[in-house]
Amino acid sequence: MLGPTGHKDSFTRDRLPPPEAWPRIDLAGFDYPDWLNAGVELTDRMVDRGFGGRVALIGNGRSRTYRELADWTNRIARALIEDYGVRPGNRVLIRSANNPAMVACWLAATKAGAVVVNTMPMLRAGELAKIVDKARISHALCDTRLMDELAACRKGSRFLRTVVGFDGTANHDAELDRAALGKDARFTPPPVGRDDVALLGFTSGSTGEPKATMHFHRDLLIVADGYAREVLGVTPDDVFVGSPPLAFTFGLGGLAIFPLRFGAASALLEQASPPNLVRIIQEHRATVCFTAPTAYRVMLKAMENGADLSSLRAAVSAGETLPAPVYREWMARTGRPMLDGIGATEMLHIFITNRFNDHRPGCTGRPVTGYEARIVGPDMRELPRGEVGQLAVRGPTGCRYMADDRQRAYVRDGWNLTGDAFWQDGDGCFHFSARTDDIILSAGYNIAGPEVEAALLTHPAVRECAVIGAPDAERGQIVQAHVVLAPGHNGDARMVKDLQDHVKTVIAPFKYPRSVIFAATLPKTQTGKIQRFQLRQPDRAGQEGANGID
Repeated sequence: MLGPTGHKDSFTRDRLPPPEAWPRIDLAGFDYPDWLNAGVELTDRMVDRGFGGRVALIGNGRSRTYRELADWTNRIARALIEDYGVRPGNRVLIRSANNPAMVACWLAATKAGAVVVNTMPMLRAGELAKIVDKARISHALCDTRLMDELAACRKGSRFLRTVVGFDGTANHDAELDRAALGKDARFTPPPVGRDDVALLGFTSGSTGEPKATMHFHRDLLIVADGYAREVLGVTPDDVFVGSPPLAFTFGLGGLAIFPLRFGAASALLEQASPPNLVRIIQEHRATVCFTAPTAYRVMLKAMENGADLSSLRAAVSAGETLPAPVYREWMARTGRPMLDGIGATEMLHIFITNRFNDHRPGCTGRPVTGYEARIVGPDMRELPRGEVGQLAVRGPTGCRYMADDRQRAYVRDGWNLTGDAFWQDGDGCFHFSARTDDIILSAGYNIAGPEVEAALLTHPAVRECAVIGAPDAERGQIVQAHVVLAPGHNGDARMVKDLQDHVKTVIAPFKYPRSVIFAATLPKTQTGKIQRFQLRQPDRAGQEGANGID
């Protein structure tokens, strides 16, 4: 049963799944009061606990203490309420790269009782419009350097009425900054309940049609009080770094919630390329890193060239399968394990992981305390050890799609079905086998093949296309497009680049096809459905036309 609500705008609570469609939620060990504001807990409460003078955020050339962060977010929260009319329960979109200002805006909007939707800076106007329309977002906070796409989105929106710019650099010279500057740093937040929705995490799923996962204030603390406390053992002396966007729940947890919950610091990078990660680890003597295996490979090469990454005590890998050779080489060079784990936007963060004292190559590990996991067949019966089946999991967090019929496919018999095929060994450890849907996992990003197909089909040279994930040693998978061209167009290197550039202008650039294969036809069933499994056959590319790989 849900606790009390402080939301004046009941949109999200009204759109929770029906009770019978919820997963089983077990809150044993996570006892929070009825009235709980996660934004307050991560800022003002940390000052009350004596962390006011410690560094909380590092980025864009300066550091900010917990006291400075509490005051900063209180001023922004007051501006949101007093100047821009944000009411508890209103949805507020934030558009920014990873920087302290984005964290401050997220915390401030959470303090104000809003439901926050963090978005990646790479999203285009059409992608933003889907999110705005689905969540009926009324307010948006945007780094002024990224205004163009959001302005285009606003022009055609029925819901987005207020867009406010903030300065993502350290200058604090934008509309929201100026409004906040004149506010009192003392702020009494409107009451919100632990079971009020605080965050909407959007995921495209396998169809490209966005789903909104609903996370309560309590959930934001559970992932820290569970995984971060038990597995990482975070202390105030830790410095976190990483590459995942804060728009991903993986990044929000690893680079904001986890350090702030325990009085640690987070060093944020707007351009979190592997070389930049290496630099910031050395500069700030970072101790915990969140990134994908692709980046860890680059770090290993950097260590060969003299980079000193000895400060890292925890290297967390998620987002794609961790190859055993990368794990072994990391162990050989550092003497410490790489902590592979699996999480999901629906579950908020990692729920199965290796541990410092329990780890092995090619293994995802065991459930985080509070979670149960099993391997099941189509009838939801648990399979014998060693057999590959669907991963089912349940615990203190779980899937709650916002007004979405796909809830009943993700949750069955109280279990969350993550869309991953796993097997469990005789010791009870879990091992990843494959994805069970059409999601392409590339360098830590989830990419929906149908969305890339839709973008390609807007190019005049494309008559038909099918997109799959192709194995890649560096990225795990890459987006591979099989394209049938319209008459009069040549499948050459120039066309490959033209199609890749076109996709980058239509959808987020990281989704573009790194491999383009031109074909005379695509394999289909008698009813005309494309048989993508045939495209995944290793010899398929050799039977087709020109193959362009970027």
